[in-house]
Amino acid sequence: MPTPRMTMKAIQEVIRLHAAGLSQRQIAQACRLSKGAIGKYLQKAEQASISWPLPPEMDPAKLEALLFPSHRSATVTAPVMPDFAAIHTEMRRKGMTLQLLWEEYVAAHDEQRVYQYSQFCAAARVRGDGYEGGVTGQRPFGAQFLNLTKRLTWISETNITP
Repeated sequence: MPTPRMTMKAIQEVIRLHAAGLSQRQIAQACRLSKGAIGKYLQKAEQASISWPLPPEMDPAKLEALLFPSHRSATVTAPVMPDFAAIHTEMRRKGMTLQLLWEEYVAAHDEQRVYQYSQFCAAARVRGDGYEGGVTGQRPFGAQFLNLTKRLTWISETNITP
């Protein structure tokens, strides 16, 4: 996980201390940051032609837009929904696994945002009627007992002795 970026106020302080004539090592000690981080932010400020004192109209949002032009708040798109009806149909085939279906799903939506495997499996296990059983058709609670009572009723009605 990447280290979070400094606040714009801290970056402004780095630019101010550099303009005051402090070395990168002194700025790093004063701000309790690494020399590499200080160098990176000073390089970005130099590339954006930012110097101290900052213009009065330079608010933190404008400073961030100048220092990090490629870092735009992109709209997050939802992943492409798999066809769960087709997944449940395919899972009935012999030898079919969720892994194979997920790989087909990812390959079919190459340039789009897709579910990761664990999310895909969790979503595939929930059927349309709300029953959260396994994909392979687990019986709901009590189904086995109900089947036994039907058999016993049939045996008693046909007068077959077990």
